[in-house]
Amino acid sequence: MSLFHAVLRIDHEQAQVLQFDPDHVEAQKLKAHHHPTAYHRSQVRSEHEFFGEVCTALEGIAEVLVAGSRTALADFRHYVEKHRPQTAKHIVGYETVDHPSDGQLVALARQYFLKYDRMSGTPTPT
Repeated sequence: MSLFHAVLRIDHEQAQVLQFDPDHVEAQKLKAHHHPTAYHRSQVRSEHEFFGEVCTALEGIAEVLVAGSRTALADFRHYVEKHRPQTAKHIVGYETVDHPSDGQLVALARQYFLKYDRMSGTPTPT
């Protein structure tokens, strides 16, 4: 099922995509895969692979709010703007959050999109 809005909660180890409409919430979880090697840049390479998987999971979603810790948001935003400009076009905002429940996260996103859609003149899909 492809829904119009989604909120992505991300850190350096895992991500959760919650797509929603007024009546439904669909969740997808992703985990980072670490490849320990002697090469000192392997952590960056693993992070880029993880962020790439997250971007692939966001394909087809019209508007995405990204939530997480300040450092995770900064790293993900840098990756998206540099390596995935098509995904960056669908990200409408970044919100710093501290371990909200799924319900709290969806409520935050619904409020955010209500304001965002009003400001952009776009009617919120029902």
